[in-house]
Amino acid sequence: MKTVNFITFLFALAILPTNVVHSQNTNQSFWVHEDQVKPSMLKEYEAVSKDFIAACKEHDLKDANWSTARLHGGTYLTISPISNMADLDKNTLAPLVEKMGEENFRAIFNRFDKCYDVHRNYVVHLITDMSYMPDGLTTNTPGEDYRKWHFFHVTPENVANLRNKMKEIKALYEEKGANEHFRIYRNGFGTAGDYYLVVISAKDALAYEKTSDETDVLLGAEGEKLFDEMMQYVHKYESKTGSMRADLGYTAKQ
Repeated sequence: MKTVNFITFLFALAILPTNVVHSQNTNQSFWVHEDQVKPSMLKEYEAVSKDFIAACKEHDLKDANWSTARLHGGTYLTISPISNMADLDKNTLAPLVEKMGEENFRAIFNRFDKCYDVHRNYVVHLITDMSYMPDGLTTNTPGEDYRKWHFFHVTPENVANLRNKMKEIKALYEEKGANEHFRIYRNGFGTAGDYYLVVISAKDALAYEKTSDETDVLLGAEGEKLFDEMMQYVHKYESKTGSMRADLGYTAKQ
């Protein structure tokens, strides 16, 4: 991200705490900034991220919260919930600029600029009635920082069919009492094409594979049939792995 773009993005990060999802009948939107960091700059990217967080803490930046995920391969996602696009107009970093000085502030973001050539911003929406977390829907899963992202790309004419089939699969998970919990997101503003994203949390890759295998056995032939039917509506499938990085996130003091 270039400095101005990143600063604009961070203005959007001060809206809501990152572990809160509103009522089960409400879809929460998230603004995501994606940095595709150069392999040679991974250490520097994390170093400057931590320096920026340290500055926020030192100067007690208020009304700002964000979480960070790292995908295997070096892509970083900075994530914050938003209530609407108007939230992006809020300049919550102004007090930080005033306290640390514009020169010092911009020096940090000049360091960021050297770490990547590719970046993007987009919005995704958490779909509560399609997600399966029987203990309570939340994006915060303590002790389960490992993430598996399943992307189901779909053409416009099959969006409704895919959605309905995914709801059938959720119903089967509920009926069987599956231990594999998931959150489903729908792409929003700034994304290319249409997709549903299934996100699964686990302790680590081994725990994910174990629970996934157990779920396959639990759902049996009925589950296999539903998944096969669902894939008939999928234009392209891809998966990514990574983990949440609490050390690269920030939560303002109350």
